[in-house]
Amino acid sequence: MWLLVARQPVPDAPYWPGRRLLAAVDAMAWPAAWVLLVQVSPWPLGIVGAVVTAWAVWAGFGRLRQAVWINHRYRFTTWRWGRGLVAVLVFGAVIKLAAH
Repeated sequence: MWLLVARQPVPDAPYWPGRRLLAAVDAMAWPAAWVLLVQVSPWPLGIVGAVVTAWAVWAGFGRLRQAVWINHRYRFTTWRWGRGLVAVLVFGAVIKLAAH
């Protein structure tokens, strides 16, 4: 038996001055980071590195298009992943302080 549940659509993001520019920077920063990781890898990646680089460039163009022209639907990747990363760093700092 299949059970289908329809979720509420995500509401449009609020607009504020500079959002489009910051979204464009965010949209290009993450694919650029992936390309940089491939380029500075200490191991030869061969075809995998080329595929990851091509995928990152392709994804970067799609993300940039959404960040500039469909800005009300763009969600910041840095904010999404940065919150979790900061939480892990704070948790590690608290454990380190508690151990001393």
